[in-house]
Amino acid sequence: MLRRGLLAWVFRVALLLVLLCCCLSLIYMLACSPRADDGQVPLPRANSPTGKEGYQALLQEHEEQHRHYISSLKKQISQLKDELQERSEQLKTVQGSLEHGGVGFGAGGVGVGGLMGGDDGMSERSRTDLMEFLRSQLSRAEVNAGTKIPTEYAVVPFESFTLQKVYQLETGLTRHPEEKPVRKDKRDELIEALETALETLNSPEKEGNIHRRMYAASDFIEGIYRTERDKGTLYELTFKGDRSHEFKRLVFFRPFGPIMKVKNERVDTSNMQINIIVPLAKRADKFRQFMHNFREVCVRQDGRIHLTVVYFGKEQVSEVKAILENTSKVVNFKNYTFIQLNEEFSRGKGLDVGARAWKGNNVLLFFCDVDIYFTSEFLNACRLNAQPGKRVFYPVLFSQYNPGLIYGHHDAIPPIEQQLVIKKDTGFWRDFGFGMTCQYRSDFINIGGFDVDIKGWGGEDVHLYRKYLHSNLVVVRTPVRGLLHLWHEKRCVDELTAEQYKMCMQSKAMNEASHGQLGMLVFRREIEAHLRKQKHKTSLKKT
Repeated sequence: MLRRGLLAWVFRVALLLVLLCCCLSLIYMLACSPRADDGQVPLPRANSPTGKEGYQALLQEHEEQHRHYISSLKKQISQLKDELQERSEQLKTVQGSLEHGGVGFGAGGVGVGGLMGGDDGMSERSRTDLMEFLRSQLSRAEVNAGTKIPTEYAVVPFESFTLQKVYQLETGLTRHPEEKPVRKDKRDELIEALETALETLNSPEKEGNIHRRMYAASDFIEGIYRTERDKGTLYELTFKGDRSHEFKRLVFFRPFGPIMKVKNERVDTSNMQINIIVPLAKRADKFRQFMHNFREVCVRQDGRIHLTVVYFGKEQVSEVKAILENTSKVVNFKNYTFIQLNEEFSRGKGLDVGARAWKGNNVLLFFCDVDIYFTSEFLNACRLNAQPGKRVFYPVLFSQYNPGLIYGHHDAIPPIEQQLVIKKDTGFWRDFGFGMTCQYRSDFINIGGFDVDIKGWGGEDVHLYRKYLHSNLVVVRTPVRGLLHLWHEKRCVDELTAEQYKMCMQSKAMNEASHGQLGMLVFRREIEAHLRKQKHKTSLKKT
């Protein structure tokens, strides 16, 4: 009996404990479950039809916001680290240059010696001076207010760009008014402006609101930019706003710093001999004209020139040799080499053979054509802009239009020396040509020379030019006023395909005259009719 009563008592106690635990658990769940505030939508219940999907969507949304927030912070931290590293390297460089004599800024700037001192006070003053200079650049530029401009020709226009294209007034080599930016410096510049704008839009605000919209490159609509050479570059970028008729516009200014002296050296060209290499086939009359200029410029004025003529074939070879021998006698010029190749003409092969035929010390080469006119000033530019192992010179020459069209009649054409005027009606910068170049023989040999398999004219110059672009040498590309391409008739032969013939005729038209002069030829009959009418009206008034 006692044992049975004890078991019944234990069972009741255990049942009470279980009930008590259940009550406590229910009270705890009610107390800890989240309440729905007046302004907040309650979370969906797990056992509701859309509970699982609702939780996943909400979690994904919060995760995306935090990811963008963290990404923006990481970018800013990385940028600050890079800037800190760059400033440290700049400080080390400046301190090292000060120890070895110093590096100074040019006129209008601030001396590095005054900017970077040994104590913290001088360093603080240097930063203040630099900020004042950058602010002055901003105030001088047309950012917040315009400036008085004397004429419409003095306006600095903007160029516009999207994610894919740049719309430009200065079309350059491509001649395209719109294009994908192929120049790396321009492409990197616009990408940097766009990335800076996105970082600015997506950077955390002071309130710490991480629920705001995150901007992406797809929100970019259009940008405009322009560069004032003495002040800096202004960028204005437009993005989609939060509403249909709302936009975000960001304005950035990249101020140009003061001019910094990099080098101050003396260049002695007295012993810099130039080997002018001319490939030739027939064209004895053009060679006679070339040698007339050669005698005056290279022999009488300069005196530090060697001439190498590489002649292809046998036709007119005696005439060419006679011209060389006559020049040698008249001006006592012995510094030339004549090489004859009995094979089909190849400009690249001729220049390559001429360059490799040189047996002396490293010499400066000038690859030239027989229809090129140059001055002694150009020869100096050739010496100054080429440096063995460092620089090659690719001048942009001025190409002459047809003198018969420029001056109206063959009898009115002045001597060549008087035709060499650089104006829009007399010629154009031949920025698509790479055949005339100055480079040292060692660089030419090391780069691999010309592709001698290319026959005839064209192609070999671009091939060599690209080799230098892919090397570590500096390619100096600039218009030169003392280097001119004399006009000669361009023949488009019947053997060309329809497409080649069309391209040949387009090239011929471009070399014949300016756009305005060709227009005058096209509308010549209308112009003549108008002049006759004006003459008739004048005669009627007199009577």
